[in-house]
Amino acid sequence: MNRLFNWGCASLESGGPAVMGILNVTPDSFSDGGQFFDTQRAIEHGLSMVEAGVSLIDIGGESTRPGADKVSQSEEISRVTPVIEALVAQTSVPISIDTSNPEVMVAAVTAGASMINDVRALQRHGALEAAADLKVPVCLMHMQGEPDTMQVDPRYNDVVTEVADFLKARVDCAVDAGIPLQDIVIDPGFGFGKNLEHNLRLLDELAALLQIGVPVLAGLSRKSMIVKILGYDPQDRRPSSLALALIATQNGASILRVHDVRETVEALSVLKAIRNL
Repeated sequence: MNRLFNWGCASLESGGPAVMGILNVTPDSFSDGGQFFDTQRAIEHGLSMVEAGVSLIDIGGESTRPGADKVSQSEEISRVTPVIEALVAQTSVPISIDTSNPEVMVAAVTAGASMINDVRALQRHGALEAAADLKVPVCLMHMQGEPDTMQVDPRYNDVVTEVADFLKARVDCAVDAGIPLQDIVIDPGFGFGKNLEHNLRLLDELAALLQIGVPVLAGLSRKSMIVKILGYDPQDRRPSSLALALIATQNGASILRVHDVRETVEALSVLKAIRNL
């Protein structure tokens, strides 16, 4: 799938999906919590992802896993802005800020971020207006409930239709607020208020979301759905994550949000050679 993304001052042109590298500057994220909480280690990891061929880097300062500690906006800002500033100074790879808080959005974009990735689809007070004022692309994600309770008992009559309807409504709100349609990406929110059946249906019918008319981001890396599919938790979730990434690619994803950049880039290169994407 060939697309040209014009995000802020950066352009991404690819013969396949863009690879978004995950960089959690937190002590408690679900997969790599604490690994890159130290600012210098986070910067070094960001640069290593650049060397591995990442298309953009998504930096988050607050975990959204169930049971994660609440973080003040000032603390979130203090975690992410030094990393953003350092990476912007050392690489041209675009930086995305993973946040729902408008004050963090403003601070991150001021520091050099050129995209906003919001698991709450700009629904917090002031978030939609802040994103529109900042004039950077946004990713709008679907989540049923809030992180503390989203996995307690998620229910849908038709998960694909309901997720698509929600995302279409949020795209319309963003456009009405002044965000250009070409600056909007959507994310079905795998694992965010979905059980295994919901996740599998969304992945299988991912192409249905393309009808909204904007690129689709798929975040499947190291998710607990792997454990539920296999019936056990493997020591290494990378092989299963790569399988999910390739399925998402074949079903129309334009962006893959991943922990393992080099492995994903290599897998996509193989797929491109076979399918001539």
